[in-house]
Amino acid sequence: MTLPYSPSGAVPVGYDRGKDDTGPRIRKIETFCTPMVGFVRVTAEDGTTGWGQVSTYNSDLTCEILHRQVAPWALGRGMDALEDVIAEVPLREHKFPGTYLCRAMAGLDTAVWDWRGKAAGKPVAALLGGTSGPIRAYASSMRRDISPEDEAARLIALRDTKGFDAFKVRVGAECGQDRDEWPGRTEAIIPAIRSALGTEAALLVDGNSGFSSARAITVGHMLEDHGYGHFEEPCPYWEMEQTAEVTRALSINVSGGEQDWDLQHWKRMIALRAVDIIQPDILYLGGITRSMQVARMGHAAGLPCTPHCANLSLVTLFTMHLLRAVPNPGKYLEFSIEGADYYPWQDHLFVTDPYTITNGQATVTDAPGWGVEIHSDWLAKSRYGCSEMH
Repeated sequence: MTLPYSPSGAVPVGYDRGKDDTGPRIRKIETFCTPMVGFVRVTAEDGTTGWGQVSTYNSDLTCEILHRQVAPWALGRGMDALEDVIAEVPLREHKFPGTYLCRAMAGLDTAVWDWRGKAAGKPVAALLGGTSGPIRAYASSMRRDISPEDEAARLIALRDTKGFDAFKVRVGAECGQDRDEWPGRTEAIIPAIRSALGTEAALLVDGNSGFSSARAITVGHMLEDHGYGHFEEPCPYWEMEQTAEVTRALSINVSGGEQDWDLQHWKRMIALRAVDIIQPDILYLGGITRSMQVARMGHAAGLPCTPHCANLSLVTLFTMHLLRAVPNPGKYLEFSIEGADYYPWQDHLFVTDPYTITNGQATVTDAPGWGVEIHSDWLAKSRYGCSEMH
């Protein structure tokens, strides 16, 4: 289905499409989506293309926003004008600030970066100032419906088969207001994972906005006692001052920022030093361009960047390229260990799986752009939308 969004009807009369933009212009923006995931293809005037992705979850809604509120400002602009377009869209759509606009912008941004990489014959990491190569990964559990014993068993298996030496588990309950997933689970899983994996493993936990500052500090001291090194999003992410209180009270590194899409909020968070490690999510924040801005802000403040990427859609591949390029990469790449049994929508997205872990490391290849091809069978079953320059 071609959606009825065209710049002739969507863009205000007199809007300057960037007549001075050089290089090929964006002729068409297409989306292929399900409610869970949405891919974006940009096509230049010469027919060359690039692939990107809007954020996962409610991706069909996000693709609607891409066509209505992002594409009209991008069609007809040069591929080299991406940074200007990404800066302009929030201004032109100033009555609609928020996460959905940024999740839609990410689809355009990441598709243009792929186009640029293909045009230059280089991986995106190289265009960002980095290189291809390996990245240490940590095995990231997404589950709270699992006993400490069963969680430990599957992490040991991953250590022995994939070579992971860093692992993250979940504590508390998501936005739980100090409630645990079940009584005593947090107190049980912290020592159980350390005991099972030994003293050499790097261990991390994620609170997912689950605790008040007082409870988070108590949990944090437990983590310190058992040699954990990373306490993620301990307090409601919108209560930045609570997180800052926890950061000041603990010696363990406190991390956060995955939900945050507002660059002004990022400036305040970094100035306050509310966290020790910044964790932008490329697709929540609005794409590679804005994520590089946040990484550089963190670098200026001496804060490492360990982006959030909690599934095996394209977001993890984008993050791999980013980590090979930012001046302040964190210690590792987040790598979800949940497969199609947990995320069935992840199945058969790509022709060739870009996510191979060897000796605990993922690899950014030398392939141009993102170096990935979306599976034609998946595309054939998706909902199609198109915005085109006339």
